[in-house]
Amino acid sequence: MPASPPTYNIVLLTTDSSVQAQVQQIFTDSSISMFRDAAAFQSESLNHQQVDVLIEELSDPQSAVTPRPEHLDFTQTLFIQGSRAVLRQTLNMIQTVVTPGSPQLNKARDGSLENYLEVKMGEFVKGMRNGSARNLHPILISAVERPLITSALQETRGNQIQAAELLGLNRNTLRKKIVDLHIPLKQTKLRANRSV
Repeated sequence: MPASPPTYNIVLLTTDSSVQAQVQQIFTDSSISMFRDAAAFQSESLNHQQVDVLIEELSDPQSAVTPRPEHLDFTQTLFIQGSRAVLRQTLNMIQTVVTPGSPQLNKARDGSLENYLEVKMGEFVKGMRNGSARNLHPILISAVERPLITSALQETRGNQIQAAELLGLNRNTLRKKIVDLHIPLKQTKLRANRSV
């Protein structure tokens, strides 16, 4: 049974309704107080002795950073301050960690290699697509194949016949891949001997 998200006393200093909605969605069981800015919070701060999370939107990045409220113990309070974009990005990261039902997080945590790779490769492909990359298949295959062959060689202490058998490859195919992928055999043997 998944754990429920922890309960916090949260103070939100923003007028952005999307940031407010995102905080309410992530911290459903928490106490959330909203103020338009730090000045409004300061005038009401006597009612907020315990604050676990203080999230403040900086509407003008060029302006001076507002001072932290003096009555709060910042050794016990998480203080997040930034533009709307920074707050949204930070809340997205928090949501990934806090939300137990996150399908991508559950896939990565379930322990299967296939699901872990699916999540990681999905992130990689998305990043490469945003950068207008092409020919991802050979890039990904070599990125996976090189550490796989290196690990097999380390496991067999550099014995190429045993490594080829472990990988399900012909010995000559393995030798060709070692050359093509520039896998240093001496370092592989040295690492295997050190781990014993």
